[in-house]
Amino acid sequence: MIKSPTLSFDASAELLADALSSNSLSQVARALEPLDVAETLEQLERLNTIDRALAYRTLPKGRALEVFERLDARLQADLVAGLQDAQVAEVFAALSPDDRVALLDELPASVANRLILGLNEKDRALTTMVLGYPQGAVGRFMSPQFVTTHPGTTAGETLARVREQLDDAESVYTIPVTDGGRHLVGVVSLRDVLRAASSDLISDLMKDPLSAPATLDAEEAARYCADAKVLVLPIVDAENRLVGILTVDDALRILEDAESEDAARAGGSEPLRRPYLATPIRSIVRARVVWLLVLAVGATLTVQVMGAFEATLAEQVVLSLFIPLLIGTGGNTGNQAATTITRALALGDVRPRDVFKVAAREVRVGAWLGLLLGTLGFTVAAIIFTVPLGLVIGLTLLAVCTMAAGIGGLMPLLGKALKVDPAVFSNPFISTFVDAAGLILYFLIAAAVLGL
Repeated sequence: MIKSPTLSFDASAELLADALSSNSLSQVARALEPLDVAETLEQLERLNTIDRALAYRTLPKGRALEVFERLDARLQADLVAGLQDAQVAEVFAALSPDDRVALLDELPASVANRLILGLNEKDRALTTMVLGYPQGAVGRFMSPQFVTTHPGTTAGETLARVREQLDDAESVYTIPVTDGGRHLVGVVSLRDVLRAASSDLISDLMKDPLSAPATLDAEEAARYCADAKVLVLPIVDAENRLVGILTVDDALRILEDAESEDAARAGGSEPLRRPYLATPIRSIVRARVVWLLVLAVGATLTVQVMGAFEATLAEQVVLSLFIPLLIGTGGNTGNQAATTITRALALGDVRPRDVFKVAAREVRVGAWLGLLLGTLGFTVAAIIFTVPLGLVIGLTLLAVCTMAAGIGGLMPLLGKALKVDPAVFSNPFISTFVDAAGLILYFLIAAAVLGL
């Protein structure tokens, strides 16, 4: 049989758009039919809420369940509103407990309660257990469906247990080993179990386990999982009893969401938490306007500084020409330092207790940067204007870069110590503070050097 060539992404998108504009479900189904799950997911994420629900209804049952499971929780919640109750109950029941919890967090309480009550007793118990952990804790992201074995069990018996639970378990590549009281005592890889003789005991094959408490921050647990390069991280309660597992794919998803959030907040915005084209305009406006208002209020400090040194500017109008250069350099230097330290905090390279080490390093870095830029600024200003003005520009760049790097390095540490997202504490506020402080340094140095 000759296979028809696969359409390009743009061609598929155009074909789907034409089908949706004609309100023909049969044409929509034909447009989606040649696409695999990943391609279908990508096309649905680009549609508005109404068109997405319409297109989703045309998918075959098996693919519909796969696609729904891989959608972001926010898009799942949007889709629920456009589906019939029977369809919603079906796809909800097909989700894993941790994915159900992510969806429930996005739904109105009345809808969430109705969906939970529609589950069978076993699924309801698993979902409720995951829901019981606080928002942001790794227990909220773990899977309570896993295969365990015991130290006195043989490799053959363990393999038989894996086969029995293969359809329900989230992962079987790393098998937690527990004692009679469900306490975690080790882990064994499926590879080692397959390699061993059937009569070999698990106690001879298992290794010391890595684990994380269920109440630990999800990002911290995910980072631990990624750094340890393990496929599965066992999750335990306060008494070291196994309650779930965090798989590496869930850990990477947590880290991706955290990095997207940090990147958005570093740029003075709130994260969208859904694909850009699937985000309503009002949501994008709401994500950006708060920080713009905060920064606008903060910018009044710069205006007040300019007003306070109005007389100085009147005497040397040429000073105003360099204000954008100095403000921009200071803000960029501070943001570079803040971004570096925020990333180092996320990776665990530094801790709030390293505040003095970080401050010393960033001040030195800022001084070197200021020396290099200041020398260049002095040379250019001295050639074009006068040597005294060049000296003002050079000294100001040295002072501003040193100050900005020091402040930029300290602000994320302060945010972490106060249990606030370091990204929120960094770039937007640093820019506002450094602008005002940099102008003060500029005019004070100008007054001293030029005798104003």
